[in-house]
Amino acid sequence: MASSAPVAEHRSFAPPAGSVRVALVTASDSRTPADNEGGRVLRERIEAAGFQVTSESLLAEDPAALRDAVAGLARDADAVIVTGGTGIAPRDRTPEAVGALFERRLPGFGELFRMLSFQEVGPAAMLSRADAGVVGAALVFLLPGSPAAVALAVERLIAPELAHAVGQLRRPGAPGDHHHHHHHER
Repeated sequence: MASSAPVAEHRSFAPPAGSVRVALVTASDSRTPADNEGGRVLRERIEAAGFQVTSESLLAEDPAALRDAVAGLARDADAVIVTGGTGIAPRDRTPEAVGALFERRLPGFGELFRMLSFQEVGPAAMLSRADAGVVGAALVFLLPGSPAAVALAVERLIAPELAHAVGQLRRPGAPGDHHHHHHHER
């Protein structure tokens, strides 16, 4: 019983999913809105989880343009989710382009994504450079372009935890205070 109390309290700071604003971006040189399967799955799963999709963009894999677009979206959204460009092909430059904006990286996202992905696809999972970080007051996630990978990341990692993470980012008080909140919450 005692062990579940911190988790329940930890969850109580999460805003309702419907108040969480999410901007979606597909980074691809080859996809069109008609055949953007990864982007379609992303939108479907994010909406199914109850979050509010505030924008959807399909952008070429141009690092400067991608970085500027994500920086702009992060100012108005609680989370920005980018799909595409996280592999090792020469055009896969999303982590470099967008990772440059991260004020704090969240290495656990990529670690857990690759762990789950390994269970599905085996050692090819190590070639994924999926990543996440904080940009201003927004969480930014970099997902692979494959629909199966998008579904895995949203269902197993992003959907269950996003509202709580957004609640932590929205919390007032000094940076670095929030991990002590269960001791001195008013």
